[in-house]
Amino acid sequence: MHRKSAGRAAALGIAALALGCPHAPPPTRPYPPPLAETLLAGLRSHQAAVASASARVRATSWLGGERVRATVNMLIERDGHLRFEAEVSLQGMVAALTTDGRTFALYDARKQEFSRGPACPANVASLVRIPLAPADVAAVLLGDARLPPPLAGAPEAGADVIVLRDPAGGDLYLYFHGQAADGPRDLVGVVRTGRDGARLWQTAYEDFEIVGGVRLPKRIRFAEGNGSFDDGVEIQFKDRSLNAPATPNAFALAPPPGVAVRDVGCPPPAPATP
Repeated sequence: MHRKSAGRAAALGIAALALGCPHAPPPTRPYPPPLAETLLAGLRSHQAAVASASARVRATSWLGGERVRATVNMLIERDGHLRFEAEVSLQGMVAALTTDGRTFALYDARKQEFSRGPACPANVASLVRIPLAPADVAAVLLGDARLPPPLAGAPEAGADVIVLRDPAGGDLYLYFHGQAADGPRDLVGVVRTGRDGARLWQTAYEDFEIVGGVRLPKRIRFAEGNGSFDDGVEIQFKDRSLNAPATPNAFALAPPPGVAVRDVGCPPPAPATP
């Protein structure tokens, strides 16, 4: 079966609208357009209700043209504390990664190698291939997006879309879907653009379910740059629980005895597009 789906195509259509496709038809709805403040209030309420999660997922990546699949146990805290443990059938845990938001550690059981260094996006993506800052990865996995600091004035809104200006440069487009004017709306897509308006990454949230009284996506898709979701990362949740306190040292990882330790840095930033 081909990886494309109606949900994925819809998410790509959302991204096209975000970037101002001039031929996209205006959206229609059987209710008045929502206020941006109402949508943001609902999103912030969701973020307050989902501070952390413990989950078991099937992660599939097509980044770089290589298909990689693994079952991953996750501990996620909204501030960027993460723990990922990848498992393979008949082998058990084959890799583990932790970060406290500033530093990261990765143990590769197959190579018998332990890496540690700063928690830049490339290092955090060593296991689950979402190359973002730890707090951004956490927000994506919790079903939303880290919001930029507020600017003066109201956010822009069109249809069920909010555009948030980031003081650091670029925009964050938030896409919501709902069936009634006064009912809840799900965040179904996010597009992040840079200073030049080019897309940096996008997400799609699909197949919502109730977890601990909160609606959360069961499937999350991520793509870099102008790439499609067919060349990105898919996270399919098998089970999860919310807001349970983490055990002491849950986000620390020490090298096993006899394992080689490698100190790594961050790759240089990509050159700016002229």
